Amino acid sequence: MSMNRREFMQMLALASAAGMVLKPGMAQAQAAADKFYDMPKFGNVHFLHFTDCHAQLNPIYFREPNVNLGFGTMYDRPPHLVGEYLLKYYGIAPNTPDAHAFTYLNFTDAAQQYGKVGGFAHLATLVKQMRASRPGALLLDGGDTWQGSGTALWTNGQDMVDACLQLGVDIMTPHWEMTLGEDRVMEIVEKDFAGKVAFLAQNVKTTDFEDPVFEAFTMREMNGVKVAVIGQAFPYTPIANPRYFVENWSFGIDEENMQKTVNEARSQGAQVVVVISHNGMDVDLKLASRVTGIDAIFGGHTHDGVPQPVKVKNPGGVTLVTNAGSNGKFLGVMDFDVKDGKVSDFRYKLMPVFSDLLPADPEMTALIKRVREPHEAKLNEVLATTEGLLYRRGNFNGTFDQVICDALMKGKDAQIAFSPGFRWGTSLLPGQDILMEHVLDQTAITYPWTTVTNMSGEMIKVVLEDVADNLFNPDPYYQQGGDMVRVGGLEYTIDPTADFGNRISNMMLDGQAIDASKTYKVAGWAPVSPEARDAGGEPIWDVVANYLRDQKVVKDVALNEPKIIGAENNPGYAPLS
Repeated sequence: MSMNRREFMQMLALASAAGMVLKPGMAQAQAAADKFYDMPKFGNVHFLHFTDCHAQLNPIYFREPNVNLGFGTMYDRPPHLVGEYLLKYYGIAPNTPDAHAFTYLNFTDAAQQYGKVGGFAHLATLVKQMRASRPGALLLDGGDTWQGSGTALWTNGQDMVDACLQLGVDIMTPHWEMTLGEDRVMEIVEKDFAGKVAFLAQNVKTTDFEDPVFEAFTMREMNGVKVAVIGQAFPYTPIANPRYFVENWSFGIDEENMQKTVNEARSQGAQVVVVISHNGMDVDLKLASRVTGIDAIFGGHTHDGVPQPVKVKNPGGVTLVTNAGSNGKFLGVMDFDVKDGKVSDFRYKLMPVFSDLLPADPEMTALIKRVREPHEAKLNEVLATTEGLLYRRGNFNGTFDQVICDALMKGKDAQIAFSPGFRWGTSLLPGQDILMEHVLDQTAITYPWTTVTNMSGEMIKVVLEDVADNLFNPDPYYQQGGDMVRVGGLEYTIDPTADFGNRISNMMLDGQAIDASKTYKVAGWAPVSPEARDAGGEPIWDVVANYLRDQKVVKDVALNEPKIIGAENNPGYAPLS
C-alpha cells in the first residue's frame, strides 16, 4: 500500500486527534513534520536503507556512544566522531531532534523530550511515505535483523521474517542471521523469501568446492535505468560467532571477487552499482578506495549513525560510503540522478525515526501484536527498577554491560567477569522498570551459555590484547567490529596506538597487580567453542534476571573502564564527568 504526501499528513493529523500526545518540546517538531520527513524526490534512482535493527519491533530508547575511537587514517573522520565533535562536523545545531538522534549529549533529558525511536510500525509509515514519491525505490536490509530480542530467539527469527515481508524489504545481506544455523537460514531464503526478497552475499562460499552459497548480486530496472545491488555478508562470521553454525560455509572480505562482481554487473548493462554491506564502516571505507565501479556502499555492522556519505576516491572515480545506525532508529534515503548511463548527482539523508512523530502503520501494528501476544507475560516481568541510565554502546563499557558483569561475578562467585563487546542492546532511562524483555534485548543469542574458567594472569592479558587488536588494528581489514570486551573486577590501562601485544598494561585486581603465573576465577558468557556449548552452563539471561530480582533497585552504576592512553582531544572520545 502506497501513500501520497497529503494522505501522510492526514494520517499525522488523525493520529494527533486520536490522542497521540507529544512530549514537551515536540510540538514544534510536529508542526514541521512535513519538512522533517518530506524529503523532496530527486533524480530517477532511489534506495531506502536500514540496518542492524536487531529484532526491535517496538520503539525503544538507544543512546549513541561517547567513545568511538579512531586512530591513524581513521582519526578525525567519520564514523569516529562523537558528541559535539559530530555536531560541529556536520553542522547540526545542538539541542535539536537531530542532535539527540546522532549523539549521546543530554541523553536522558533529550529522550524524555523527544520520545522513543524506531519501531517497525513507525518505520513502515516512513517507508511508505518515501516510496510514495519515489517510484520503484528499493528497500535494502543490511542484516542483523533476525536476532536481538526474546521473540526473535523464541520464534527462530520468524517474527522478523514476517515483519520484513510486511515492511516490503527487497534485498538483504546477513550477519547474526547465521547464528540460527545453515538449515534455518536456507529454509527462510528458499521458502519465506522466494520470489520476494533477494538474499545476497558475494563473499560466502562452500568450504569444499568454493561454490557460491547465495546470489552475488541482483539486477533491477528502475525508471528505465538498469541497477545492480551486490551483497556483502559479515566477513568474519565464523570467528566472531561459533563456527559450528556455518561449518560448511566460508566467509571473507573477498575484495578480488567483489571487483569481478562489479565488473560483471557493469558488463550486463548496470548504470548504477551499489553494495549492501555488513563489513563495518572502516572496512567499507578501505574497500571503496580499492574497488572501482561502485557508486555507493550502504553499510552496517558497526552501528554508526552517519548523517552524510563519505566520498571515497579510487582509481575509477568516487564511491559514497554510508552507515545507517541501528535498532530501527534510522532510515537512509539515497536519490541518484542518472544521466547518459552514469550517476551525475545525488541527494542523501539519514532520517531519524521518531515514534512520536510518525503514526504507527495499522497493518504492521497488527502483525507485531500477533507475534508478541503469546510471550507478553514473560517479556513484561518486572525484575527491578533502575535509578540511573542503562546503556550498552561505547568502545569500553556501558552501564548495562556493567550490570551483566556484576551479575556474573556474584552469580558465579568469580573474581573477574568478561562480557562480549556487543553493540546491540537497548537503553533504559532513570526510573524505568527493568523488564525481562530488556535483559533479553542485551542477551538473546543462540549460544547464551555462561562459563567459569580458571585463567592465568598471562592468559587474561592475551585475551585483552586479542580483543584490542580486533578493535584497534591500524588495518581495517583486520578489524572484526564490535567493541572491547567488558570487564568486571579487573582494572587495566590500554594504549590503542601501541603494537599488538603491548596495548594492555597495569592489570590490577583489588589493588594488587595481576600475577602472570597466578590463576584467577573468571566468569563469562557467549562461548564460541562446541565444548563450552556441550558443557551446558545456564543461559546468561537467567543469571542476570536472578541478580536483578535480588537487587530490586539498581543504583547509579559506576563503570569499570580502563585508563586510556593517547585519547586526549580525540574527536572519538568524550569522557563522562
